[in-house]
Amino acid sequence: MLFVCGDHGGDSDGGDDVKPVQTIEKLRGGIPVTIVALGDSLTDGWMVDRGYLDFLETMIDERYRGSKYDLVNRGISGDTAEGGLQRLERDVLALHPDCVFVQFALNDAFSGYSPDEYEGYVEAIIRGIREGSPADILLITSVCLSDARQDDIVTTFYDRLDELAQRHDLPIVRVHEYWKSTMAAGTAFGDLTLPDGAHPNERGYRLMAEAIMASLV
Repeated sequence: MLFVCGDHGGDSDGGDDVKPVQTIEKLRGGIPVTIVALGDSLTDGWMVDRGYLDFLETMIDERYRGSKYDLVNRGISGDTAEGGLQRLERDVLALHPDCVFVQFALNDAFSGYSPDEYEGYVEAIIRGIREGSPADILLITSVCLSDARQDDIVTTFYDRLDELAQRHDLPIVRVHEYWKSTMAAGTAFGDLTLPDGAHPNERGYRLMAEAIMASLV
């Protein structure tokens, strides 16, 4: 039996036509690029040998042969947008990034933060990056969930990320929507996750990488 996560909203086109142009141009031109991924366990690559950043590295190498880049993992399992803001200077800005991935939501949604609080912390991260560097920013949603009630909850957080993308004219990668389209084509939800039903397995992480790579071409 296939499980397809619920279809919640998703009508906004904000961020769809925006890309991290400076980063793409540097990758094309062989100019050194530092990409820092700030996030939670999905960025960290919890409990797998290859997380989405590992797959993304392979995809970048194939697309941009001769490119020179550092892909720095600053994901911490269990972290929230508030935690990401607290370590922004040390873990991101100190590395003088050319591009920053920002991926939070699941922990925020289920550890007591309201959508308003989540939005406020992510917006503070965006402002902090813009004030501290000329880096491109790429917002990234997390996965959808198999439980309809929980998926409804986390989707309200993803909607806030969409609003931030529109407000700040930023690109956004809707990983949860990419998963939904893959499942609608016949892939079972359980084939993409670890037994906990929340963290991706390597197949699920490959999908994350594919969705993100589409914003880097």
